[in-house]
Amino acid sequence: MSAKSIREFDGKAVLAYWLNKSPSISKEAYKTPSTNPDTRLAHIQFPLPNSEAPANSSTYKQVVEDVFAEVARQHPWVLTSKLVAKPDQLIKRRGKTGLLKLNATWDEAKEWIRERAGQPQQVQHAVGLLITFLVEPFVPHSSDAEYYININSVREGDWILFCNEGGVDVGDVDAKAKKILIPVRLENFPSRSEISNTLLSDIPEKQHDSLVDFIIRLYSVYVDCQFTYLEINPLVVIPNGSGADVYYLDLAAKLDQTADFECGSKWAVARTAEALGIKSENEDDSKPITADYGPPMAFPAPFGRDLSKEEAYVQELDAKTGASLKLTIMNPNGRVWNLVAGGGASVVYADAVAVNGAADELANYGEYSGAPTDGQTYEYAKTVLDLMTRGKPRPDGKILFIGGGIANFTSPAVTFRAISRALGEFKDKLLEHKVSVWVRRAGPNYQEGLRVIREAGEKYNLSLKVYGPECHISGIVPMGLGKAPVAPEWQMA
Repeated sequence: MSAKSIREFDGKAVLAYWLNKSPSISKEAYKTPSTNPDTRLAHIQFPLPNSEAPANSSTYKQVVEDVFAEVARQHPWVLTSKLVAKPDQLIKRRGKTGLLKLNATWDEAKEWIRERAGQPQQVQHAVGLLITFLVEPFVPHSSDAEYYININSVREGDWILFCNEGGVDVGDVDAKAKKILIPVRLENFPSRSEISNTLLSDIPEKQHDSLVDFIIRLYSVYVDCQFTYLEINPLVVIPNGSGADVYYLDLAAKLDQTADFECGSKWAVARTAEALGIKSENEDDSKPITADYGPPMAFPAPFGRDLSKEEAYVQELDAKTGASLKLTIMNPNGRVWNLVAGGGASVVYADAVAVNGAADELANYGEYSGAPTDGQTYEYAKTVLDLMTRGKPRPDGKILFIGGGIANFTSPAVTFRAISRALGEFKDKLLEHKVSVWVRRAGPNYQEGLRVIREAGEKYNLSLKVYGPECHISGIVPMGLGKAPVAPEWQMA
C-alpha cells in the first residue's frame, strides 16, 4: 500500500460523487433519504511565478485576473453565493494560521486570494508559494453544530473516530473521540445500533439515524474508493424535519496510490466537468459519457517542497508496485547517502547519522521494502547512485550505507544482486568521488546477498565493507563516519 495525500478539492469531489453510489457495507437498510445536491467546488490554479512573470509584476497580475474570469465563467454560482476561500496545498490548521476566508462575496474572496497568489507563505518550518486555492459555498451554522469524524486504516482494520466537538479548537481528538474498529472481514461490520451506541452516545437521539446513515455511506466510499485516511473537521449537522442535513466543510484525505489500476476510473469520473457542474464553451450534450474517463488523480508534494525529477520517478515506481519505494532528497550536496531496506531501518540509519554529528551531511531519506523485484530495486539503486555522484568530487569523499535491519520476507539475495548491478554501472563515478560503501544486512538468504555484494566490491575495486547481523546498525554508522574503530568484516561460514 502507498498512502498518498490528495488535495481537499479532489477528496470532496470523490466523496460527493460516490456518497450515494458506492455499495453499502452494511447489511441493514438506510433509514433516511440522502439527496446529492449539485457539487460546488471551484479549484483555482495559478502558474508558478518565473523570471518572465514575477509574482508582483503586471504580467503575473493579469494572469491572476484571467484565471478569476475563467472561474466565474465555469462556476457562475460564485457570483451569487457567500463563499469560503482557502489554499489547497496540503496545509494543516489553515484556520489557525490565517489562511481561511469565511462568509465572503466573490469580490472579497478574489481580493483575499489576489493578495496571496504566487506569494511565499511560511507554515511552521516550511515555506512555499501559494498557487492553488479552493472556493466553495459558505454554510452558516452555530458552533454546537460542529462535529469531528476520522477514518484511518491500520493492520487490524479501520478505525472510525467520532467526536461531539469540532472546528479549529477541537483539541486532542484521540483523547476525546469515541472509537470503533471495523474488522478486516467486512461481513463482521457492526450493526446500526452498535455504531449508534458506540459513537453517538453524546449526540441528540433524533439525529442518530441521519448520522449513522452518513457514517455508513462515508465508510462505504472509503472502502470502495480505496481511501487509507479520511478526516472531516468540522462535520456540520443541521437538524431538519426528517433528521439532519450533513455538510463536510474541511477535509483531509489519503488514497492508496497502488489502487489506481482498480479505482483510477472512479477517482477520475468524480472529477470531470460534468460531475462538478462545469459547462465547457463548446459542450455537446449528445456526446455519450463512458465509465472510464476524466483526469487522473493528482498526488501533490508536501507544502513547501516540490518533487525533484528523481523523487517523482521513484514515486512513479512506487505507484506501480505493492512494494514500497520512497526517496526524499534532503541535501543533494551531502556527504552521507543511504540505500536502506525497510521503513524502520531508514529511521534508525538517519538517527544514527544525526547522533554521530553528521545530520547536516545527510543527503537523502528513503527505503526499498516489501519485496521489490530485481528490476525495481535496480532502478531505485541507480537513481540514488546517480544523485550521489553528480557535481565536483569532494576532497573528503562520500559515504554510502547499504542494507537495513533483519528482513522478514524481502530477500537480500535478490535486492543485493540488483544493487550490485547498479554499483557496476556507476563504478567509475563511485571511484572518482571516493565513495566508501558500508553494507549491513540480515534476514532470509542474507549470506548469499552479502557474498554477492562483496564480490561486486572486489570486482569493481570499490572501498566496500560487509557486515551481517553480528553488527548493529548503530555500530556500522559510526564506523563509516570514522567515529569508531573498524570491526572485522563478516565472513562466510
